Amino acid sequence: MIDTGNTAWLLISAALVMLMTPGLAFFYGGMSRAKSVLNMMLMSFASIAIVSVLWVVVGHSLTYSDGGPLNAFIGGFDYVGLSNLIGEIEPAADGEGGYPLLVDAGFQMMFAVITVALISGAIADRAKFGAWMLFAPVWALLVYFPVAHWVWGDGWIGGLTIGGYEVIDFAGGTAVHINAGAAALALTFVLGRRKGFGSESMRPHNLPFVLLGAALLWFGWFGFNAGSAYAANETAALALVNTQVATAAATGAWMLVERLRYGKVSALGFASGAIAGLVAITPAAANVTPLGAIAVGALSGAVCAYAISWKFKFKYDDALDVVGIHMVGGIIGSVVLGLVAAGVVGGSDGLLYGGGIGLLAVQVVAVVGVMIYSFVVTWVIAKVIDLVVGFRITEEVETNGLDHELHAESAYAFEELDEIEAEAVSPPTPPGGEAASPQVKA
Repeated sequence: MIDTGNTAWLLISAALVMLMTPGLAFFYGGMSRAKSVLNMMLMSFASIAIVSVLWVVVGHSLTYSDGGPLNAFIGGFDYVGLSNLIGEIEPAADGEGGYPLLVDAGFQMMFAVITVALISGAIADRAKFGAWMLFAPVWALLVYFPVAHWVWGDGWIGGLTIGGYEVIDFAGGTAVHINAGAAALALTFVLGRRKGFGSESMRPHNLPFVLLGAALLWFGWFGFNAGSAYAANETAALALVNTQVATAAATGAWMLVERLRYGKVSALGFASGAIAGLVAITPAAANVTPLGAIAVGALSGAVCAYAISWKFKFKYDDALDVVGIHMVGGIIGSVVLGLVAAGVVGGSDGLLYGGGIGLLAVQVVAVVGVMIYSFVVTWVIAKVIDLVVGFRITEEVETNGLDHELHAESAYAFEELDEIEAEAVSPPTPPGGEAASPQVKA
């Protein structure tokens, strides 16, 4: 029988996670330059279109069905087209299950969509849109589906144990954030740096967009984390509370670092700190106490505030800080679980709660495995695309702006704005023909 409560919660959670990708579009769009904002946002929206179809056709099957002899690395084809899931119900027991398997497929579809979209922020202002449209499905097929299978589909990470401890990744620290962050790093090496990187100001053009995007992501993340309980139960409640307090702590830590380093706090820092906290608590949301969640969030906010500046030191152009927030934040959340995981809320104890070193070790192995695979395969995919069709735009297109050159449109009516500005600063001409003085104009 269908458990209507669990089914309703999963349906709502799927919708919340879907909202995160438009939220990401606003977050990235606001952080980009005005001449390329539409291109940046379209990369996220294009991910919705491409990955949704691909997920139904083969993605869910490769992630969750039995892959036979290759099951440690990739799933099989039992669920191709999702036809075999129609009418199937997850067995209900002890308040869990009781939802149609199609709901699960739809919920996980949204995870695949946003993981692909996350990568785009690293290559803002310099990637061909057509090349991105080719990269997105190939990366999903060769990287996301296999890694998600490793973690959630009975692959090698899901079955890995060290000293009796299993890997903990409640909602996607490895499969989503470290995976996307490592891929973003690889793309920065293939595409190279933007013109003027390190010497010209490339500040966000619309901070209200950034704050709106961060708010939508924060709101949607409750579906991302609490929905991963797959039931309307105590685990979902814990994940919801932990998500909130970790994010709040991360914003405070990020702003404190800004205050100490620069003497001021910023709206961009608040928004970035929130995302860092959301990322870090994702793998740990159901395995730490609320106080542990605050510690995870504060640590991620402080460390990621420094990590985003590493691109200037090491000369890789991670345009919108995908590496510094998602990869670094995902590593923090996944590894720190080896210290602060609390068996009292479920699962294993970390070192600080009397557990053994095995949990820390197994978390590190999972993190390193995903990072290496994602980076290497992404680099190969991007390099092949670059050789075949070219991944990077020309210098002229980059200078003029991707919106006008690639999409024949603009987010803002620049000519009209220039005319309005000119009228605002030019004194009116009186009937006599002489320009009025500033005092007369006032």
